[in-house]
Amino acid sequence: MNLQTIINTLELTPLTNPADFESIQVEKGYTSDLLSCVMAGAPHGSVWVTLQAHGNIVAVAALLELSAIIITEGAMPDPATITKANEEGIILLSTPQPSYWTVGKLWELGIQEN
Repeated sequence: MNLQTIINTLELTPLTNPADFESIQVEKGYTSDLLSCVMAGAPHGSVWVTLQAHGNIVAVAALLELSAIIITEGAMPDPATITKANEEGIILLSTPQPSYWTVGKLWELGIQEN
């Protein structure tokens, strides 16, 4: 499934620079708010769901070459984090919905675990 379909279906707000979201394919997802768990368990290319919004999420996503980070519950990264994400080519998306709802919707779309 392409990232644009996920953005449209979940009504996500892109926080980083526009990209060709239709060309980014997402097959797997991961959710955790503990960075060490994400580093140990998130599959390459997956979409990561978290309520964390600090700069370290960008570093983890870049290390794992994740497709995007969905930041839930209305948490907003500061401008420095968004700038860092743009520099690293990491897509940050936002939703006011809780993580549980977001993961459920991704599962319904066929974005499942590794």
